[in-house]
Amino acid sequence: MSAEQEPGDDERRRLGVIGGLAALSLDAISSVAYGPEAMVLVLALAGGAALDFTLPLTIAIAVLLAVLTLSYRQVIATFPEGGGAYGVAKAYLGRHASLVAGASLIVDYVLNVAVAVSAGVAALTSAFPELLPYTTVLCLLVLALITGVNMRGITASARAFIGPTVIFLALVLLVIVVGLLRDQPAVRLPAAHAVPVETVGVLLLLRAFSNGCASLTGVEAIANAVPSFRKPRIKRAQHAEVALGALLGVMLIGIAVLIEKFSVLPHPDVTVLGQVTQASLGDGALFYVVQFSTVVLLGLAANTSFGGLPVLAHLLAKDDNLPHFFALRGERPVYRYGMTFLAVVAALLLIAARGETNLLVPLFAIGVFVGFTLSQAGMVRHWHAARSPGWRGKAALNGLGALLTGIAMIVVSFSKFTEGGRLIVITLPLIVLTMDRINRAYSRIGERLGTGRTPAPPEPLPSVVIVPVHAVNELTRQALTAAVSLGDRVVAVNIGHPDDAGEARGFAEAWQRWHPGVELVQLFDVHRRLAKPLIEYLGQVPEPQVFVLIAQIEPERLWQRILQNQRGAVLSRALHRRTDTVVCRMRFRLGSPAPASTAMHR
Repeated sequence: MSAEQEPGDDERRRLGVIGGLAALSLDAISSVAYGPEAMVLVLALAGGAALDFTLPLTIAIAVLLAVLTLSYRQVIATFPEGGGAYGVAKAYLGRHASLVAGASLIVDYVLNVAVAVSAGVAALTSAFPELLPYTTVLCLLVLALITGVNMRGITASARAFIGPTVIFLALVLLVIVVGLLRDQPAVRLPAAHAVPVETVGVLLLLRAFSNGCASLTGVEAIANAVPSFRKPRIKRAQHAEVALGALLGVMLIGIAVLIEKFSVLPHPDVTVLGQVTQASLGDGALFYVVQFSTVVLLGLAANTSFGGLPVLAHLLAKDDNLPHFFALRGERPVYRYGMTFLAVVAALLLIAARGETNLLVPLFAIGVFVGFTLSQAGMVRHWHAARSPGWRGKAALNGLGALLTGIAMIVVSFSKFTEGGRLIVITLPLIVLTMDRINRAYSRIGERLGTGRTPAPPEPLPSVVIVPVHAVNELTRQALTAAVSLGDRVVAVNIGHPDDAGEARGFAEAWQRWHPGVELVQLFDVHRRLAKPLIEYLGQVPEPQVFVLIAQIEPERLWQRILQNQRGAVLSRALHRRTDTVVCRMRFRLGSPAPASTAMHR
């Protein structure tokens, strides 16, 4: 938050319940477009009769959803600073478990953006095949649009996405209600291709269950971003979490009922949700409205990650597990570095996959189940430690959730390992090792700085300010004026070449005529180097505290920067790299009213 920004303005930029659903739940809500289909694709391997398991498996997923919703409601109350699975694991399972949870959430958030954007563009190119050659470009444009909206603040993104979210929810609920009331499908469903028949075994049911669990991705996003809500943050976030769980559960069960009722099978040209919509509403205008709404919401589902990952990165940075710039906020307020990281990595994934959703989906949902399992296990430890009234029932609920999500995690990882899932299995440990190394680096820095210890009182040291000069002009006068205010002694240093004796003599004479009252030292280097002779001279000064003040011109126009000789930048980099002196760079601003204004930074 900037110095001039009022706290009340900061609070107004945060989310309410509806805004929270629009900004943080699109991932979960839009999953009804591909979660049930992913489950039906597996069941169809055993033939049409296996579709009888669609509703039971969906009810099992809905039960798991209810467990997760209630659990994350408790996570919100216990960890109002956000972080979700990361916060729970950090508090109750140890630092390494928290790093695994954080890494899994980072992977899931990035993949969610890539999958959501590519799925939305895929739906668009399905309607307009002439756009297929531009799939990657379209993906990057959609990503840039969503990133730009979020850079304006999470409230701005929520306002922008409330309309599409409400329309999609209303249309899906309309499809379910009309479909339940209809005796026969409104249109003849497309004939499905024949599929080989397999025995409906436990492994196939587990694979179908794990595929259907793709609908649960994004359930944790609200708990990860509690600080984004307006006060009372806990209550608003809890209400949004419960609303998400209820809406998602109703939609999943309703669609499953219609899949069985209308005997929907996978079709290469029509999605499962599209077939259910046709059977319920017919193939008129409403059908296309539902399809278009699905396209829009799939594209916007990436917004969940833009609400969750920056807050998670902020917490990881505060705990010294990520570079500290991830903890910085802009004026909106948004964590710009977290959003930029998310957008850049997602863009690289989209480019590598050429915008093809099928290449990204096998990587999806593995990481989120790792976070689910750790979060549930951590909450079991929480209830056992707190022993508050009713803790045994709550611990049993979380224990069941940990068991179910753990099974789903193993099955998903196993079934998708050869389809690209191995990349996630490799990537997660690498991210954990990277964060652990960053943490150890910050620990060494903290030890060197004496963090946590009270330092001795500051004592003044004899100091000298060295000012590199090359001309007698207003820039030099301003630099020496600043220098005499900084140190006990000031020395002006002029560096030249032995062959330029006449030029050096002319400079010395001009200095004597000016007579600024500052000692002048002239150095010479046969190779016309700037840094080396100055560094050698610095090694000879007796003062323990040495400042080097480098004056440079700040052009009046941006394009005029190309006219600068970059002497100051060359000296500054060399001094920072090869000495322990304090380097100060003073800017002389051209175009300012006399006397010219200056700014100095170290």
